Amino acid sequence: MPSATPSQKSVLVTGCSAGGIGSSLALSFATRDHLVFATARNVSKISPSLAAHPNVRVLTLDTTSSASITAAVEEVGKVTGGTLNYLVNNAGQGLVSPFLDTDMQKARDLFEVNFWGVLGCIQGFKKLLVEGRGCVVNVASISAVAMNPYESIYNASKAALAHFTSTISIELRPLGVTTVTVMAGMVQSVWYSNSVPPFVLPEDSYYRPVVDAINDGLQGADNKKNGMDVDIFAENVVKQVVRGQRGRIWAGALSGLVKWTTAWMPGWVLEKICWDRGNLGKLASERKKAEKA
Repeated sequence: MPSATPSQKSVLVTGCSAGGIGSSLALSFATRDHLVFATARNVSKISPSLAAHPNVRVLTLDTTSSASITAAVEEVGKVTGGTLNYLVNNAGQGLVSPFLDTDMQKARDLFEVNFWGVLGCIQGFKKLLVEGRGCVVNVASISAVAMNPYESIYNASKAALAHFTSTISIELRPLGVTTVTVMAGMVQSVWYSNSVPPFVLPEDSYYRPVVDAINDGLQGADNKKNGMDVDIFAENVVKQVVRGQRGRIWAGALSGLVKWTTAWMPGWVLEKICWDRGNLGKLASERKKAEKA
């Protein structure tokens, strides 16, 4: 197992299952001669090729467990001498369903991973980050500002994470710790198959007329068709992080469009794009027909 050398910077990445964003981020850091702690709740899901990289050390980490976080902090501290240069909070979960049909326990579980788990990791690693004058990298999403239909709970978790990161950026600055929010656009990865639980639209749902659009969301159809290659995405993000970019990094397909639209266009423009993407015009038309019948 690799140990840190005096010149190496250390990185911990959460959610490194094979084929996902975390795995590619970890590899991109490792190829830059950083010592990378690639973590996952189930380490058997980490790619053997990533685990075998000479700069990678595999650790079990369940970000929703304080005991698991404490164990990881102790292990990282032993290897690095009590410092951590980059904490990359990537582990996440999805949820696709119209809000009116959403299981509220699943909604709470999603926030436990996407929001509270991130906060727990930051607090857990605070001493190592301060000692290493480190950087917290939180992987959010363009869904934090784009009202993507049928993913309201996921969108809300990423919006909370993005604003939280902006706020702690000024709290951590006096301690020498910086922050980055990755506003991830569409990426071709296995995230939807790994992290989005199955969902069957109830027979009495108001959204039966647009079930095809919902099922496309469950399968990540747009991401598979139009998303950026996951390795290219990771390389883009890591390149900016290691050169000192702070604040927000927009990366992935559609990220530039969403950034530009939210900065320069009236809000209805993005709303119209999302309305069309969810085929909600069809739903509105069907409702009018039903009301006249």
